[in-house]
Amino acid sequence: MLFVDVIRRKRDGQKLGDAELRMLVDGLSDGSLPAEQVSAFAMAVFLNSMSFDEAAALTRKMADSGLIIDWQDQALDGPVVDKHSTGGIGDKVSFLLAPIAAACGCYVPMISGRGLGHSGGTLDKIGSVPGYDPFPDPGRFKSVVREVGCAIIGQTAAMAPADRRFYSIRDITATVESVPLITASILSKKIAAGLQGLVMDVKFGSGAFMSTAGQARELATSIIGTGKASGLTTHALLTDMNENLGTTAGNALELREAVQFLTGGAQETRLAEVTCGLTAEMLIVGGLQESLDAALQAVQSAIDTGKAGEVLGRMFAALGGPSDFMERYDDYLPTAPVQMPIAASSPGYLAAVDGRRVGNAVIELGGGRRTLNDELDLSVGFTDVLPIGTQVDAGTPLAMVHAADSSSAAAASRLFAEACTISEAAPAQRAVVLETMTAD
Repeated sequence: MLFVDVIRRKRDGQKLGDAELRMLVDGLSDGSLPAEQVSAFAMAVFLNSMSFDEAAALTRKMADSGLIIDWQDQALDGPVVDKHSTGGIGDKVSFLLAPIAAACGCYVPMISGRGLGHSGGTLDKIGSVPGYDPFPDPGRFKSVVREVGCAIIGQTAAMAPADRRFYSIRDITATVESVPLITASILSKKIAAGLQGLVMDVKFGSGAFMSTAGQARELATSIIGTGKASGLTTHALLTDMNENLGTTAGNALELREAVQFLTGGAQETRLAEVTCGLTAEMLIVGGLQESLDAALQAVQSAIDTGKAGEVLGRMFAALGGPSDFMERYDDYLPTAPVQMPIAASSPGYLAAVDGRRVGNAVIELGGGRRTLNDELDLSVGFTDVLPIGTQVDAGTPLAMVHAADSSSAAAASRLFAEACTISEAAPAQRAVVLETMTAD
C-alpha cells in the first residue's frame, strides 16, 4: 500500500483503517513521509473530517509512537492532572495555573507547544527565561514534577514524536482547525504524559481557532469522548476569546504579566476568572475538592499567600533558569528598543476587537512564525491593552506596541488599530466562561 492511496481515500471521504493510520504514524515518526504528503493528508482530513473511532485510533497510535511516562515509581501523594488550551491571544494561563494547581496538591506535567497559526505558544514564551531547559530528559522531568509540583516543557523527541512533526506541518498549511486532528494532537501528548485527569480550555471567538461557541462545543465533545475512550477523565470549559486575555500579547511581555499576577501585581479580571475557573476544575477532576466553591477558595488562597509564586520560581530554577527570576524578572526578560502608544482615532466605546488581527500583528512584529523555522523576537508585542467596553477619547492609547524598530512598530500599530472597532454605544457584556462540560 502506498501512502498516496491513503491520501486519496481520505480525500474521497472514506474511513481509514488501522493499517492506514499506522502507516501515517510510522511515517511521521521516522521521517519517511515527505512533508508534501503529510500536508495533503492533513488537508484531506480538514475537508472531510474523521469518525470518532478514527480520531481515537489515531490518538492512541500517536501516543504509542514514543515514551509513555509512568508515575508509579515517583510515589506521588496527589493526582497527576494537567490543563490544555486550544490557543488564543494573550493566553498566559499556563504560567499561572500550573503553579497554583501544584500549590493546591496537584502534580502538573505540562507538555506545551510552539505558537500555532496566529496564536502564541507556551513553549515560545518560556524561551524568554534565560537558561531554562524546555527539553529535559524524562528522568529529570519526572523528578522536577515530583519535587516542585509542576514542570512546563516542550515535546521531546521521546514523547509522541509522530504528533511533534504533524503539529509543526499543520501550523503552516492552514489545517490547524481540524477537530479530529486537534483532538488527536492534544490527547496523544497528554496520554504520553501519564495523566490521570485533564481540563480543557476550549476557546471561541475572533481570536480563537473555533470562531463560534457551537464549534468549540463540538471540539470539546470530541476531546471529552476520545479521552473517555482512552481512560483519561476530561472536563472542558468553553471560554470567550473575542479579545486579548490579560493586558499583554507577546512572549516575554506575557511572561512578565504572569509573574506580576502571582507576586502581588495587577490581576486583569478576565484572565483571573479563566485561570481560577480552570484550576478549580483541575482540583475537582483530581479528587482534591468536591465542590466548585471549595476549589475556588483553595485556588485563591494559593495566590494570596504567595505559595503559587514560590512554586513558579522553584520550577524556573529547577529547569535551569535563574534562582532569583521572580524577584528580578525585569533584569532577565528581553526588552524591545521601540515602545509607542497606539491612539484611538475617534471617541466612543471600544466595542469589538478582531483577535486574529491582533495575533497577526504580533507575527508582523516578529513575535510569531510565518514559516516553520522562523526565529522569534521574544521581546515584541503589545502591553496595556484596553478591554472591550472601555470608553475612549480620540488619542486615548488602545495599547502600547513594543517593536524592534520604528517601521515595524508603525506597521503593527496600524494592524492593531484596524482590529479595533469604536462605536457610540457601549457593547453588551459577555460571559468569560460560557459553560463547563464533562462526560457525565
